[in-house]
Amino acid sequence: MVARDPEGREIEVLGRLAGLDAADVLEVGCGSGRLTWRLAARAASVLATDPDTQAVAQARAACPPDLAGRVSFEVADSTCDTLPRARFDRAVLSWSL
Repeated sequence: MVARDPEGREIEVLGRLAGLDAADVLEVGCGSGRLTWRLAARAASVLATDPDTQAVAQARAACPPDLAGRVSFEVADSTCDTLPRARFDRAVLSWSL
């Protein structure tokens, strides 16, 4: 297993640069939720999307109970027009381009 961001700097920098605290966040390319939980710990809400059905299922299953009320998942890519219309304060794309 590879330890990604063992110092926890990624979310610190994202929080500082993007202003995640109490924001409604759209996460594009959530994968299995590696960053989702850390975003949700700071954000008001997170809609996490990924085109990979299996990855989204893994992320849903791994969602910490204390964050479940702030995180929702959708199978979708960045060109999807079937997501519910919503307003987001921030959009995060980590390793998704």
